Order: sequence, then structure tokens, then C-alpha cells
Amino acid sequence: MRLLIASDLHGSPESAAFLRRRCEELSPDMLVMLGDYLYHGPRNPLPSSYGPPSVVSAMTGIETPIVAVRGNCDAEVDLMLLPFTVEDSAVIAADGLRIVAQHGHHLPGCPPIPGVRPGDVVLSGHTHIPRGETIDGVHFWNPGSPTLPKGGFPASYGVFEDGTFRVFALDGRLILEHRPRNA
Repeated sequence: MRLLIASDLHGSPESAAFLRRRCEELSPDMLVMLGDYLYHGPRNPLPSSYGPPSVVSAMTGIETPIVAVRGNCDAEVDLMLLPFTVEDSAVIAADGLRIVAQHGHHLPGCPPIPGVRPGDVVLSGHTHIPRGETIDGVHFWNPGSPTLPKGGFPASYGVFEDGTFRVFALDGRLILEHRPRNA
């Protein structure tokens, strides 16, 4: 199974258009969106071409099935504009893994995590910092952000396939790779 994973678009039409192109190029089984779609948030700088209506337009044309979770910057009034359903969290079964997707603003950075057991993947965004590591048997993945990267990382997105999670810069450079030991 191939998953294209992104988080924290924060109203960037360029990031939405990039994801649409990646869906066309990679033909993933699913696009997993981890929140913060339209609003940039009070602590973030305004993206260079901030345009929530253009984000909605770009996302409307995506034919790939979308699983989406709500971020801390996602107001109900904004979510009503999106062309896909947004849940508080989602559980995805892929290549023998149980992936628990949430935005991440309510999650601790290490176990124990309610509803998560050893062998599970915690997939989140929120920090805008790529992550791929295993702590106490729980795998933590974060694709970073294609719009407002932090921690000195480049703008990025994630791909999961063949049991491996990879984070790529928008120019295609591999930033990190994590393969769960039980995958």
C-alpha cells in the first residue's frame, strides 16, 4: 500500500497544488492529511501566497481517496469548505501496521498514549518537524510541513510504502527514512 502523507498546509495554494501533482504522479492508494488546512495560525508567519480559497480549489480536483484529521488551526467554518470529510482522528491499516493518525497537538511525544499499543504507528503533524523513530515499541512519524517547515528542515511531505516511511523535501531529496522493526 502506498500512502502520500502531508500536514500543515496553512492556506498555501502552492502546497495544495504540489500535493495534487504528487497524487497524479505517485498514484497513491490514499492521501493522508494531518490537519491545519486553511488558516495560518496566530503563531505562524503568513505564507507567501496565502489563499485559502485556492487551497480548496486545488484539493477539490484530487481523485485519490483522502483520509483527513482535524488540526488545532481548523475551525468548523473552514472545514465546511473542504471537499473531503475531516475527523478528529483516524486508524489506517497498511502493510500489517495499525496507523493512528491525529494532528498531534493533544498527543504526548512518547508512550504511554491512550489507545496506542506497542507495534502501532502514531502519525501526526503539528510540529512541522519530520520525525521517524521508535520509542518503547511505538513508532512515531511526522511528515513535516510543505508550507511552514521548522527546526531547520526544508519544506516536506511523507510517503509510506513497502513497510517504510520516508520524508522528502519538495525537491525530491530524502530527508529521513524509518522502517518499523515489526514491519
